[in-house]
Amino acid sequence: MENLIIGRTEESAILQRLLTSNQAELLAVYGRRRVGKTFLIRNYYAKSLQFYCSGQLGATQRQQLNNFREQLEAYFPQLQPFQTAESWQEAFSQLRQCLEKSKGKAKKVLFFDELPWLDSHKSGFLSAFSYFWNIYASQRNDLLLVICGSAASWIIKKVINNKGGLHNRITQRIRLLPFNLQETEAYLLSRHIKLTQYQLLQLYMAIGGIPHYLNAVERGKSVPQIIEQICFSKDGALANEFNNLYSALFASAEKHIEIIQALAGKNMGLTRTELLTESRQMTGGGLTTILEELTESGFVTKNQPYNKKKKDALYRLSDEYSFFYLRYMHGKTVREQGQWLAQSNTTQYRSWCGYAFENVCFKHIHQIKKALGIAGIYTEQSSWTTSGNEFYEGAQIDLLIVRSDQSINICEIKFSEHPFKIDKKYAEALQKKILAFKQSTNSKSNTILTFVSTYGLANNSYNEQLVDAEVRMESLFSS
Repeated sequence: MENLIIGRTEESAILQRLLTSNQAELLAVYGRRRVGKTFLIRNYYAKSLQFYCSGQLGATQRQQLNNFREQLEAYFPQLQPFQTAESWQEAFSQLRQCLEKSKGKAKKVLFFDELPWLDSHKSGFLSAFSYFWNIYASQRNDLLLVICGSAASWIIKKVINNKGGLHNRITQRIRLLPFNLQETEAYLLSRHIKLTQYQLLQLYMAIGGIPHYLNAVERGKSVPQIIEQICFSKDGALANEFNNLYSALFASAEKHIEIIQALAGKNMGLTRTELLTESRQMTGGGLTTILEELTESGFVTKNQPYNKKKKDALYRLSDEYSFFYLRYMHGKTVREQGQWLAQSNTTQYRSWCGYAFENVCFKHIHQIKKALGIAGIYTEQSSWTTSGNEFYEGAQIDLLIVRSDQSINICEIKFSEHPFKIDKKYAEALQKKILAFKQSTNSKSNTILTFVSTYGLANNSYNEQLVDAEVRMESLFSS
């Protein structure tokens, strides 16, 4: 069934290795809502799945145990009837009795989905699950247990970093991220939807690489029409996704949304201190927890600015849909037909595209490095800014690739409909920016002015004189 899976090359290799190992395995899979965790596991392990159950959001312990009984009946029909267990300890005892009847040496996969919902308050689920693994499952080299959840912070805290019965018991983890551009293109092509790479970029900047979101894309429509339909029509798939997205993942979603809103207003990102100022009602410890949860769930990325201390680390909103929603959808109580089609032709939208394209580039550093021929060199990525002084003007750099070979790629990122033209005024600004960087940082590294753009640069004397390297849009779609 692997042929149903688009992309996920590294993850598939891990899943195959676990399936053929000669020991019991406990795999934790986590990632944000709608990213395709359940689809990946159920399809890759379709032929080996011996038991599957899923938590139900907001259900009582009795309801969860009823669901567990129904799954036992579905996967072990020859052993019916089953009684609904009175506790999770009893439920896992029933599962153990069923597995004792299973013959053959091939790996048998047990998949427990949405684990945070199963482990409701005082349910005893995690304790019972730990006991089941430690006393029974870990002793059978033909068992592979997979646990999964959208609440990444819960999985990290309660399972991977568990101090009790599951301490150091996880044998493998997979943090499932959204599709990159190549996977997004392949997914849409699998549904016979053909868009140019420029159009795919526009779509990606609005909704990201979430498979469930991409599933709402209809064939035969332009990108503005697609966005109009799924984001701005009253029944659009993403019209009301924002609040549902965060409330399904976090118990106190209002505070998480507050941080997301603050980050959406600052393209370069905000430091922890700045975020505390933005949210005066939040304590330092509370903010630390929220930032960890948002980072692990893939909504926020943490970046260390060049030549700055750890306390100056910048948190940046990296979720495309949230960024797009807060800029163009939030607060729009009336959504008229054709609203986005008109908005997508404005200079304001084109300006926003520049910032959104920067986010895409940060996510595709591997592809940029590959295009530059430095994939094998250790690098660190960051942004940089200076307020200037009497010797040099203030400046900022979109992306710095700091390399271990004493070189730094100073990257300018440009999203445009045509080859970007460097004129005299911009050429002078570039020279001043590079000078400010060298003087401000006292860097002794070789600086390489690099342009990352959609259609490359228009050839002229300024281009030939200043630009050392180019990366074009098609390179971002590589593996």
